[in-house]
Amino acid sequence: MSQEQKKEIKPKKKQNKKKNKKQNKSPRLHIDGIFMGYRRGLTTQKTGTSLIKIVGVSTRKETEWYLGKKVAFVYNASRHHNGSNVRTIWGKITSSHGNSGIVRAKFKRNLPAIAMGKKVRVMMYPSNI
Repeated sequence: MSQEQKKEIKPKKKQNKKKNKKQNKSPRLHIDGIFMGYRRGLTTQKTGTSLIKIVGVSTRKETEWYLGKKVAFVYNASRHHNGSNVRTIWGKITSSHGNSGIVRAKFKRNLPAIAMGKKVRVMMYPSNI
């Protein structure tokens, strides 16, 4: 074999399979938010309404798109129920709160105080487009 033929025969590089796995992943249907606390006055606290800071939202105008969207607080319980110990408390965004992109949400059951500062999932549905 001549040197030219040796140069032509090269082993093929293995393709990275990690790229293919990312393409098969289903799209994320939520945005993260943080449960900041309850709606309150100077001396009273209204635990029926929760305040949520949505990541990436910083003005009152940007919160308009999220009105009516569902919110989920997902947590792990100590006991298994129906084969899982994961629980969810569902709620809905009702209005904006102030001018800094914070929204108010009402949940089926009020969020526990231990959840303050924890993440909630703001779903992209129902859509109002």
